[in-house]
Amino acid sequence: MTTSRPSRPGSGTSPRAVRGLLLACHPGPTAAVTVLVTALAVASGRDAAGCVLVAAAVLTGQLSIGWCNDAVDAARDVTAGRTGKPVASGAVSVRTAWAAAIAALALCVPLSLASGPAAGAVHLAGVAAAWAYDLGLKATALSWLPYAVGFGSLPGFVTLGLPGHPWPAWWAVTASALLGCGAHLANVLPDIPADLAGGVRGWPQRLGTARVRVLIPVPLLAATALLVFGPPEPPGAGSWAALAAAGAFTAGGLALGRGSSRVPFAAAIAVAAVDVVLLLARGTAITAP
Repeated sequence: MTTSRPSRPGSGTSPRAVRGLLLACHPGPTAAVTVLVTALAVASGRDAAGCVLVAAAVLTGQLSIGWCNDAVDAARDVTAGRTGKPVASGAVSVRTAWAAAIAALALCVPLSLASGPAAGAVHLAGVAAAWAYDLGLKATALSWLPYAVGFGSLPGFVTLGLPGHPWPAWWAVTASALLGCGAHLANVLPDIPADLAGGVRGWPQRLGTARVRVLIPVPLLAATALLVFGPPEPPGAGSWAALAAAGAFTAGGLALGRGSSRVPFAAAIAVAAVDVVLLLARGTAITAP
């Protein structure tokens, strides 16, 4: 899978290679997921040491996933002319990206298990699902599954590390899995034409741009509804306001996003942000009764 173009430049530890490696880890999503899960650990009652362990485990896991993704896609990215990708542009070599991915994964294992065997196993299952996506599932009709498993594992990783190792509430797991499915659709939407040209036929690519644009809000709104109505206590004013905001963002995205991938993507990010706030607001309630 190596190609002459990405494997020559960027070798070694030059500043360009270091910068390329940092960009190849998909820094935006890596930082967002790490911050989200760490904040969830704080809200759920994990102590300071536990929160640090959660942050380190999630960060190394996300780094490994990002580097693996760019290493696997290097040849396809070169063919597609995606010079913005550090490995495809030659800023960092395929070999270096693979080495970084494996090193991060090796660190992720003990850091995950440091929260306990059950918590560690759940988190590592989510990381394994993401690697499976990178290594081939992304081009199949099951491309949504790694996202559902990966995001759905995060509440369990947090709660199973608490004293007594409680399981997460079903609605927290399901809502997180739905968030993952929505993230998958929104993330792929802008690249569907290029993906199809490159032979990638995952779930969104098979649906097509028009259908994905309309479908994106469905799992995200379902996640919102679960986070509002799933907990045993009746929803308060804040929950109703969050539900209304999610509905408004969705309606706006559908009305203004015809023929565009940016508007539905922005609307999806807004609804996902509402869902994240709701999830964090539940705090200790994300554990099963």
